[in-house]
Amino acid sequence: MHKICKQKQDVYLSKMKKIFILTGEPSGDKLASTVISKLQKKNRNIEYSCVGGAHLNSLGIKSIFNLKDITYIGFTSVLLNIFKIKNKINKTVEEIIKFNPDILFSVDSPDFTLRVAEKVKRLNNEIKTVHYVAPQVWVWREGRIKKFKKFLDHILLLFDFEKKYFDKENIPNTFVGHPLLEQESKDKIDLSSIISNEKKIISLFSGSRSTEVNLLLPILINFINMMNTKFDNFTFVFHATDENKNLINEKINNVNLNNVEVISDENIKKQILNKSIFAVSKSGTVSLEICNAKVPSIIIYKMNFLNFLIVKMLVKIKFANIINIINNKEIIPELIQKECNAKEIYKSVVYFLKNPELMKKQINDCEETLTKIRSKSSSSDEASSVLTKFLIS
Repeated sequence: MHKICKQKQDVYLSKMKKIFILTGEPSGDKLASTVISKLQKKNRNIEYSCVGGAHLNSLGIKSIFNLKDITYIGFTSVLLNIFKIKNKINKTVEEIIKFNPDILFSVDSPDFTLRVAEKVKRLNNEIKTVHYVAPQVWVWREGRIKKFKKFLDHILLLFDFEKKYFDKENIPNTFVGHPLLEQESKDKIDLSSIISNEKKIISLFSGSRSTEVNLLLPILINFINMMNTKFDNFTFVFHATDENKNLINEKINNVNLNNVEVISDENIKKQILNKSIFAVSKSGTVSLEICNAKVPSIIIYKMNFLNFLIVKMLVKIKFANIINIINNKEIIPELIQKECNAKEIYKSVVYFLKNPELMKKQINDCEETLTKIRSKSSSSDEASSVLTKFLIS
């Protein structure tokens, strides 16, 4: 059996294959890069094209247009930009068909990526469609699954509990786990020129989209000012992306704060997070990285009032954070909408800092949860293996 598989792989290696990687925001770009970097190491005989950002670009894969052009958040923002989005969907479909890949590898951002995948499949059924990060049907619109069956060949799941939803509709799927929970061993960087060893670090995550940053950054700046009136032993580090670091720097430079840093380098960000005593993070996948680093945190999130009302009517879960959703109780405090203000953030952070036993309990509870949702092997290895199977089939 081993010889047969080996022969088949040799045939595949001798022939150039194509993969189009489709993302819709920086977090998806980051997830995609973890998988594609593994695939590149296994086989260099693959040609790539993408809609992506800095992470895929760092692998030598150029995007057909700027990721910022499609990164919208909330129902009203999407409605206001509906014609731009439709135009980008059609343009993306056109470019994919022209590229004629063996696989369309779509990642997260289902309102963009799956609309593209559906149109591509209709135009060329030979292109295999593999989607990474299942739409959150357990949160809302579970009925969408029947539609996915018509145009998706395979779904890669981050969480084991999602499997039952796709098994029910006989959609091929594989639980691969979350790549952001993998431990990477990279060269350590001397942080002394960036961060003073005398001060404790509080990491801040204001989001990857400019709309999120514009909403949350003023609140976080007010929070820092409140902290600085009571404490003088903290450095606040904003974890930025290459796409939004200039926006954050511009807003920070307009206020008189000398204990704030803005970092976008991935390796430096990881090391700073590992050295942090606390984190304040917008709701999203980054919260898993924070938990994985064993750093206590609180979750914040805010959207315009109309978007909030629509979400309230549609979603069927009580919590925003995945750790809380899995446990069906609040492990990590969530400050959402009107509670997402500088005063409440300040009160929550100070309360934790004054009660180290609560920070320790949160870390332990999160670690227990992460143990349940980690894949038994490398998530990115498993995802890249699924793509490889499609390439050699």
